[in-house]
Amino acid sequence: MELWFSERHTPDVKFSIKVDKQLYSSQSDYQRIDVFDSKEFGRFLTLDGYMMLTEKDEFIYHEMMVHVPMAVHMNAKNILVIGAGDGGVIRELTRYNTIENIDMIEIDEEVVKVCKEYLPKTSCKLDDERVHISYQDGLKYVRNCENMYDLIIVDSTDPFGPGEGLFTKEFYGNCYKALKEDGIIVNQHESPFYKEDALAMQRAHKRIVSSFDISKVYQAHIPTYPSGHWLFGFSSKKYHPTNDFDGEKWDKLGIKTKYYNTRLHKGAFALPNYVEELLRDVE
Repeated sequence: MELWFSERHTPDVKFSIKVDKQLYSSQSDYQRIDVFDSKEFGRFLTLDGYMMLTEKDEFIYHEMMVHVPMAVHMNAKNILVIGAGDGGVIRELTRYNTIENIDMIEIDEEVVKVCKEYLPKTSCKLDDERVHISYQDGLKYVRNCENMYDLIIVDSTDPFGPGEGLFTKEFYGNCYKALKEDGIIVNQHESPFYKEDALAMQRAHKRIVSSFDISKVYQAHIPTYPSGHWLFGFSSKKYHPTNDFDGEKWDKLGIKTKYYNTRLHKGAFALPNYVEELLRDVE
C-alpha cells in the first residue's frame, strides 16, 4: 500500500509527496501537528494539513528570511522573531556573532517540542544562550514594545487560523513602533501565482505599505510551497534593501550558505512583471 501526503493548492491543483511513514500526529490547543518521513524530501512538518517545511528545501526559506535583512543591517544586535517554532530562522540568526539577544514569540509550545524531537537539523540552535522563547500571541506581545528591536522577523503560518492576526494593519503598525529608528521587519509574503494566494499577498502588502516608508518585496524558489514561487516582504524605517547593501562587507563574514549569496540578494528584488503589477494595484 502506498501512503501519500497531499495538499490542495487550488480546487483543481494538488501537490503530493510519497510518504514512507508518519512519525508523529497530535492536536494541540491551536492546530493539528504532523511529521512525516519521505525518500525525496526527508522529514517534513505540516500544520492543519499545510506544508510548513521539509528537510530538503527548508534552507531556502530560512536563509532568505534571515540573511537578506542581516546583510543590510549588519549592526543588528537585538532581534525579535515571531513564530518560527521549527527553529530554522533561529539557526540562521545564531550564525552572527554580533547578535546579542533573540526574543522568540511562538504561540504553540507543542510545535517547538515536536520540532526539537523530530526535526533536529532545523531546531538545533533553539537552546542557544542568546535565545529567549516566550509562548504567547505575537500580536499581543508587540503592542507593549516600543523602540526595542533592530530587526523583526515574522515567520508566520498562512493568514488564517493561529497566524491570522499577524497579517493585520494593527500588527504592522505595532511592529513599526517596536523597531528602533533604523529598524527592519521581514515577513513571509505568500505566493503571487494562484489567485487566492495572490489576493492574500496583496492584502498583506497593502497593510504593511501603509505603515513603512520603505517597503519592498523579494522572491525565492521553494519547491514544496504553492507554485514554488514565494515572496518575502522587506520594510524599514531607514534602510533600502539594495541601495544600502554592502555585499563585500557581508562576504567577509565568511558565513557559508546553500542558497543565499550577495549576487542573488540584489537579483531577488527584481520581480516579474505580473508580480510588480499585483503590488502596484494595492500600493
